[in-house]
Amino acid sequence: MLPPLAFHPILKPRAGGSTRLRALGKPVSSGSRIGESWELADLPDSIADGQSVVAGGRFDGVRLRDLRLSHRDELLGVTTPAPDGAFPLLVKYLDAAEHLSVQVHPDAAFVRDHPEAHLKTEAWIVLDAAPNSVLFRGFRPSVTRADYDAALAAGTVVDLLETIEVRRGDCIYLPSGTCHALGAGIVVAEIQTPSDTTFRVWDWNRNDPARPLHLDEARTCLRFGADQSDGLAGVVRGDKAPTLEANGFITKRLTSTPFFRIEWLEATRKSTLPIEPSGVAEIWMTVAGGARWRTASGEVAAPLGTTILRPAAIEPGEVAVEAGSVILRTTCGSPLDRASAGE
Repeated sequence: MLPPLAFHPILKPRAGGSTRLRALGKPVSSGSRIGESWELADLPDSIADGQSVVAGGRFDGVRLRDLRLSHRDELLGVTTPAPDGAFPLLVKYLDAAEHLSVQVHPDAAFVRDHPEAHLKTEAWIVLDAAPNSVLFRGFRPSVTRADYDAALAAGTVVDLLETIEVRRGDCIYLPSGTCHALGAGIVVAEIQTPSDTTFRVWDWNRNDPARPLHLDEARTCLRFGADQSDGLAGVVRGDKAPTLEANGFITKRLTSTPFFRIEWLEATRKSTLPIEPSGVAEIWMTVAGGARWRTASGEVAAPLGTTILRPAAIEPGEVAVEAGSVILRTTCGSPLDRASAGE
């Protein structure tokens, strides 16, 4: 069995970043423009700094990939791995101090024709949003491909997108092929399939040679009208999510897809949860308050901003959670999830 695992964050400078990830305990220096903190990553060597490293405990300094290769069954259990066998999710915090680029990720059809590309379906959970902050998700229902081509030529693509005002606790689901952009003033946790492939459609006239557009690739992936929906809710408001209250916790189900299930756990009082092997890997992100994981291997502190990988075959124990704490619990997909989705 494996203990709960914490990892060193991988900080990524981005044009639209700032220093706000300090509020989540990230080591961001003054004047930095850090746009992303990669919390859990198991990407190919072709992607710079794409491998998470364990922080503390008996696996201190071990890469996630090496741990997966040496302890595959204990780590993943019946979890469905990525197509290349890697850990199936890439987990991040994003800070959008400015509007991020309008973009799309490869859909299944594109990936079939381009083996070097990878499917990228994701969800954003809003952790902080300045007053009146908005993001952009999908084209309005009446928009056609011809409308898109005309707007692209006129530089008005963003005018075709649905504009959504958001607040803390909201969940935005983005299946591959959905045009989107994260708006200024928003910090989110991002749960996604493990791909770093992004096709930019428009970049707010930044004209940065280091940030090229990918118009041909994007056009083949973009979805319009009813094709933008896979039957799951695109926006789930935190105050309207299905909710269960029991054992000192309010649990809200934010989204459930073939790749991941995300829940918002809020402790109404100081509480403990038992740790038992579940057969599926989970990721627990402390986004308010703090927690402590206790197993036979010792104690792992999980203060604000900490991401814990809960192996499928985890050592039994307990999690002690402070009153008022909030944990984002992501359960990785399994064959059962994909079968129930008709895949």
